[in-house]
Amino acid sequence: MKQNIGFILLSALCMYSCTSLSHIDQARVMSGLTKVVQASTITDAQMAAYVGDYIKQSDAANYVCPENSQYTKRLRKLTSGLIDANGIPLNFQVYNIRDVNAFACPDGSIRVYAGLMDIMSDDEVLGVIGHEIGHIANRDSKNAFKNSLMTSALKDGIASTSATAAALTDSQLGALGEAFLSANYSQAQEYAADEYGYEFLKKHNKNPYAMALSFKKLKQLEENVGVKKTDAINQLFSTHPQLEKRIKRMTDKAKKDGYIN
Repeated sequence: MKQNIGFILLSALCMYSCTSLSHIDQARVMSGLTKVVQASTITDAQMAAYVGDYIKQSDAANYVCPENSQYTKRLRKLTSGLIDANGIPLNFQVYNIRDVNAFACPDGSIRVYAGLMDIMSDDEVLGVIGHEIGHIANRDSKNAFKNSLMTSALKDGIASTSATAAALTDSQLGALGEAFLSANYSQAQEYAADEYGYEFLKKHNKNPYAMALSFKKLKQLEENVGVKKTDAINQLFSTHPQLEKRIKRMTDKAKKDGYIN
């Protein structure tokens, strides 16, 4: 970590020296440098505070299905016994939105859209959830947030290096939401999330073959909707590349473990 911070400092100072002859405000440059360093060293407590603020705003802005909703009852049944992932407490809600989507945050918040539940079976929904849990457990969503903090206006919200997070503006919270909704993970991260999701479901007496089933449904949707794909469906596909390979990997594991003949 110290080496990374040193590299960031060196890079920023080089940038500063290259622009010092211009009319750029020196105080502004040094303030930006400080924020970059703070973003690179953000604590878990700060992370939880920022994400907590975003989830509160997101839940308020989107219609969260009440506990007596058929969507929520179904989700509670599917996620029964899924308490935490590598020590991160999980919480689940359904947004009454017709988009085919779902997203996870590093604090363990997983939000599933009603549109996805409408077109997927229980096992298919569970497969999507298992994969999202994999990203949480592997800290992929946390790293995606840190990258966003380093490269977007969110870094303006960092006011101190203490364990208390600075308040973020509405636009910065919106940018944070975009980081979660449009996170692009590497192929290795996607495969690792698949593997974790499979083992997680298996450990909790859920059907791990659900991982393959969810990918099969996404593949079917991709083939059926063609050029008429909505932005929401396009986003779901863009975050799940190499579907055929991943279907085979999960199917082979399920066969080996005796979940399918």
